[in-house]
Amino acid sequence: MSKPIKYILLTLAALSFLYPFYWMIVASLTPEAQIGELGILPKGLTFDNYTQMFAKIPIGRSLLNSALVAGLSTLGVLVFGAMTGYALAKLRFKGRNGLFFVIIFTMTLPFQITLIPNYILMVKFQWVDTLAALVVPALNSAFAILMFRQAFQTIPNDLVDAARMDGCGELRIVFQILCPNILPTIITVAILTFMNAWNDVLWPLIVIREERLMTMPQLVTLFAVGGRAEAQLGVKLAAAVLLALPVIVAYAIFQRHFIQSMASSGLKS
Repeated sequence: MSKPIKYILLTLAALSFLYPFYWMIVASLTPEAQIGELGILPKGLTFDNYTQMFAKIPIGRSLLNSALVAGLSTLGVLVFGAMTGYALAKLRFKGRNGLFFVIIFTMTLPFQITLIPNYILMVKFQWVDTLAALVVPALNSAFAILMFRQAFQTIPNDLVDAARMDGCGELRIVFQILCPNILPTIITVAILTFMNAWNDVLWPLIVIREERLMTMPQLVTLFAVGGRAEAQLGVKLAAAVLLALPVIVAYAIFQRHFIQSMASSGLKS
């Protein structure tokens, strides 16, 4: 297959993925009566849908809640994932490989299996209707441990031994010596963790009932299906655009590091 044909096919594939996002953004800026007739180019633009959305729901407060939950969850996953990945990659202890395979096995289990036990724990800790119920269970990730372990195994042990001879402790080795050498992996884990925390709806719906504590995906979901949008498609699309925007911006900024990490994260024993 010649290069021009490949480029044409790749361009068509990219457009097929991008068009739904383009349509969502344009439709959110289109008057409600004209959305059904919307083509590739809008006939008129308005911010009425966004104005109505801000008037109907406390989207600003939910945006702050989501940013706080996603930010703390991402920070926790990076810290604890790096420490665990370092232990599995560079420290020698009995049962290390078995522990690693158990962690990998947990990645195959659906979230619904641990849903009820986690909820019971939240009730016993009296964390229901608190942001702690959203942050604490998300502070570690098997995927992050896997990514950090594989990245740390690519770094020569001589670097770790030299740092120990210079008097560095294990935590300093992890965060000051090794982590600066695996920046693409850190960015990849951060983006994926932030996306998962930001887009999570099921768990917040279970443990958060007060509107002032709701995350943005939770509030938008209840807004779209709970009747407060009053069947206005444009208002629903405006909420969806604000929900997707932070993740799209983050990926657009860090996509080079993301692709580099995913391309170089092959498993090593």
